[in-house]
Amino acid sequence: MTKVNASKRAGELRELINGHNHRYYVLDDPEVSDAEYDRLMRELEEIESTHPELVTPDSPTQRIGAAPAEEFPTVAHAVPMLSLNNAMDEGEIRSWHEGLVRQLGEGAHIELAAEPKLDGLAVELVYERGLLAVGSTRGDGERGEDITGNIRTIRSVLPRLIEREHKAPARLDVRGEVYMPVRQFDQMNRRLADAGGKPFANPRNAAAGSVRQLDPKITAARPLDIFLYGVGRADGVEFETHSESLDFIASLGLKVVRERTVCRSFDEALEFYREMMGKRDGLPYEMDGVVLKVNDLAQQRELGVRSRSPRYALACKFPPRQETTKLVGITVQVGRTGALTPVAELEPVRVGGVEVRRATLHNEDEVARKDVRIGDTVLIQRAGDVIPEVVMSVAEKRTGREKKFTMPGKCPVCGADATRPEGEAVRRCVGIACPAKLKGTIEVFASKGAMDIDGLGTKLVEQIVDGGKVKDPADLYDLTLEDWAGLERMAEKSAQNIMDSLEASKGRPLGRVIFALGIRNVGAHVSDVLALHFGAIDDILAASTDALEAVPEIGPVVAQSIVEFFANKANRRVIERLKKAGIRSFVEKAAVRPKGDTFAGKTFVFTGSLETMTRDEAEEKVRSLGGRASSSVSKKTDYVVAGPGAGSKRAKAESLGVAVITEQDFLKMLR
Repeated sequence: MTKVNASKRAGELRELINGHNHRYYVLDDPEVSDAEYDRLMRELEEIESTHPELVTPDSPTQRIGAAPAEEFPTVAHAVPMLSLNNAMDEGEIRSWHEGLVRQLGEGAHIELAAEPKLDGLAVELVYERGLLAVGSTRGDGERGEDITGNIRTIRSVLPRLIEREHKAPARLDVRGEVYMPVRQFDQMNRRLADAGGKPFANPRNAAAGSVRQLDPKITAARPLDIFLYGVGRADGVEFETHSESLDFIASLGLKVVRERTVCRSFDEALEFYREMMGKRDGLPYEMDGVVLKVNDLAQQRELGVRSRSPRYALACKFPPRQETTKLVGITVQVGRTGALTPVAELEPVRVGGVEVRRATLHNEDEVARKDVRIGDTVLIQRAGDVIPEVVMSVAEKRTGREKKFTMPGKCPVCGADATRPEGEAVRRCVGIACPAKLKGTIEVFASKGAMDIDGLGTKLVEQIVDGGKVKDPADLYDLTLEDWAGLERMAEKSAQNIMDSLEASKGRPLGRVIFALGIRNVGAHVSDVLALHFGAIDDILAASTDALEAVPEIGPVVAQSIVEFFANKANRRVIERLKKAGIRSFVEKAAVRPKGDTFAGKTFVFTGSLETMTRDEAEEKVRSLGGRASSSVSKKTDYVVAGPGAGSKRAKAESLGVAVITEQDFLKMLR
C-alpha cells in the first residue's frame, strides 16, 4: 500500500472506529460485532505501525499510548469551575428557592433544570477545532491537573466531536463527571480481592484513584465512564438556557446524562428529587443527590455568584449511605438454616437516613479479609433496604487496643457444635432443636417430601413455636386436640385433620423420615440411598465416616455432615423421642431392604415424562429390586429410561454409549 493510500485508509478506519466507539459507549447501540470491530482496529494498527508518521491524536490506537508521567502539570480553566452549595434536606432546598424568588422578583417565572448529582470526579474537556486537546481535574476551580493522557483512555470520551447536526466551535470547554459503573465496580473489586489486593471502598474512590494514575495503562484497565453536565466556554455559540447547551453538546456526540428534565415549577423540582432518591439503587451509576440549576442563562447572570459558588445552582444531597463509626463489639447471629453470621455492634450512626446500630460482617472469612477488629473505626454502607454492612476498617485510626475476633465452635444459642464443611464459607449449628432455627426445622420436617403433615403451614408453625408448645419436631406428636383447637383461626375439625395427618405421618418410609431431620447436605435422594443401604436408623447412627463413604453416591462432605449430626446429643434425644412417638420406620428393622435383586448393581436414570407411573414411583421400583436411581448420566449409568420430552440427558447418554430404553422396555424388565 502506498503512503497516499495508507493515509486515506487510516482516515477511513479512524472515522469508522470512532463512530463505533460512540455507538457502543455513548449510545449503547452497537451496529457491528466485536469480531468486526477487532478486525478494523487491527487493520489500523498495522497501517500506523508501518507508517508511524500517519498517527494522529484522535486515533483510537492512542487511547493507551502515552508514557507514564512523573507528575501532573496544572492547567488553567478558561471559565472557573465553581463548587456548589449543598442542601441536606427539602427544607434547605425550599429556602434556596425562596431566595431566588426574592432576588428575581415575585412575578418571575423560574424554570429549574434538574439532573442527577453523580458521585465521581469532576473534570473539564477542552476541544479545539473538534479535537480533544486537554483533559483536566477541577482542582481549586481556577487550575486543575492535566490528565489528558488518562482521559483519552476512557472509551466514552470522544477524541473528535461528531459534526452532523452542528459544526464544532473553534474551542469548546465541557464539564462532566468521570465515574465507575456500579456493576463494573463490583466485578473489579472481586478481582482485586481474589488477587489478594485491597478493594476500593466505593465507586467514587475507585474513579478518582483511577483517573489520577501516573501510568495511563493502569487507567485504561479500569472500567471508567463519563457524563457531561455543563459548558464552560463555547466560542461563537450562544445559548438561552442550560438545557439548550446540553442538547447542543449531545448533538456533537458527547455523553450527557439521560435522567434529566426541566421543571416548570418548584413542586416539579421537589418531585424529581424524590423520584431520583427512590430510583438511586436501580441506576447503573452512583448518585448522591440532584443538582438544580436555574435554566434561563439570563437569570443565571442576574443572580450571579458568590466567592466560590453560583447562586443559581444547588446540590440537593440525599441522605448519605456511607458513614464511619466505632465498632464496639461483634456478636454471632444464628439464622433459620443454622448459619452463624458475625454482626458488628456499632456506636449509633445515621446512614441513608436511618439510624444504624448493627451491620452484617457476612462470615468469618470476610472478617479476616477486611481485618475488622473490635474497637476499630469502620466504614458502614447501606443501600436501599439492604441490611447495613461493614465495608472496611480504617486502620489509620487504630490505637493498639483493638481486639481480633474468633468465630465460636459452638452455637451461641443452643451450645451444639457449629461446623464449617471444607470449601464452604459459612459455619452452621447442627442442633435439630436449636431455638434459632426451630421454625425452619419444623417446616422442613412437616413438608410434603418429608413427613407430609397436611395443614401444618408457616402460620401454624409460627404459633406453636412462639407459644412455646414445640421445642423440637418430636413435640408435635405430644400435642393434643385441645392444643391445636386453641390456636388462632383453628376450628375443631381443622384441629382433628392435623391430628389425623400426624398419625398418618408415623408410617412414612425411612428415607423420608431421614430427609425430614434436615441434615446438612442430605437431600431426598441421599436419604433414600441411606435408607436402602442401612435399612434401620440405628445402623446409620452407628456408621463411621468410612462406612458412609463406602455407600455409592455418598462422598466425604456428606459423610461428615451425617456423622456430625448424629454425634450431637440433643439430636439423638429427638430421635429417641420420635421412636417413642411411634415413627414406625425408626423401630422396624430393615424396613426398606430390597424385595429382590433383579437390578442389583444397575444404575437407572429417568428423563422425560412417564405414562404409567410417576418418576418417584419408577425410582422406588428400581431401588426395591436392588438397583440405584440416579439424577445424572455418567459412564457408570447402565440405562436411561427416556419418555416424551427427553432432552439433554438422552443426548448425553447417546454420546457416552449408555443404553437408552423406553418406558415399555422398563416395564418388561420389571416383569
